Amino acid sequence: MRSTGGSSAEGPPSPARTTSSSHGVTVDVAGPAALAALLQDAGRGVFPPTDGTVTVLRQPAAGEAVVLAFTGHIVIAADVEPGWVAQLLPTADLSDYLNPPFLGALSERLGRRVNCVDLVAYGPALTGSPPLPLTEIVDRSHPRVRRAQRWRTDVRVWAADGGIVVLGRGLAGRLEVAFEVDPDQRARGLGRALARSARHLVGQWHPDEPGVWAQVAPGNAASVRTVLAAGYQPVGSEALLVAP
Repeated sequence: MRSTGGSSAEGPPSPARTTSSSHGVTVDVAGPAALAALLQDAGRGVFPPTDGTVTVLRQPAAGEAVVLAFTGHIVIAADVEPGWVAQLLPTADLSDYLNPPFLGALSERLGRRVNCVDLVAYGPALTGSPPLPLTEIVDRSHPRVRRAQRWRTDVRVWAADGGIVVLGRGLAGRLEVAFEVDPDQRARGLGRALARSARHLVGQWHPDEPGVWAQVAPGNAASVRTVLAAGYQPVGSEALLVAP
C-alpha cells in the first residue's frame, strides 16, 4: 500500500469488535466513538495492527466520511455495511481502497464527493513561544477566517508577516493545522516557521491536546518537505468524503 507510518505498535482491541471475512478481506466493526480513539492512539504512535485487514467504523456525527490508510491496515469510517465493503473489493491489495474505483463507488453510495487524497502527519505540541511574531485575527468576517470555517470548527487564525496559520477542529474532533504563505514570500522558510508555530500554539491555547494534525496533498512536494522540516511525522494517508 502507499501509506507510510512511523511505528507499527498495536493498540488494545476494541471490546465492541466483531469480525467477518469475505474473499480474504477481514472487516471489523466497532462502535461510533472508535474513530476519535483510533486517531488519539495514532497521534501518540500506537497504530492499528499491520495485519492486512480493513476496519469499518461508524461515520462521525455530522462529519465527513473517510478512508484512512495506515501501514498494513485500512480504516473506513462511513455509513456502509461491512459486507458491502468486502463484496466490492474481494482483494488483499490494500492500495485498492484509495484508488478511484472504490472511492467512486463509496462516494456514490454515500451521496458525497472525495475532497482529496492527502498525506497525514502529526506534530507533537511544543512549549514556549512561536518562532515568529503572530497576531490573531479576531474578525470572524475576515475572508481567511470564513474560508477556514468552511472545513473546521472552533477556528482560530493568526497572521504573520507574509502568511497565516490556522488551528481548528476537523475529522472526529481532532485538532488540525493549515498554513498559507503569500506568493512573494515563498522559498524563504516562512512555511516551516508557520507550521512549527502551530505546534507552539497548541501548547498555549490547547494544553489538553498532545499535538496537531496536518493534511498535505502528496503532489505538493514543497508543503510535504515543509511539514517534515517542522517536525511533523507521517502517520498515513486519507481520503475525506464531504457533502457535495
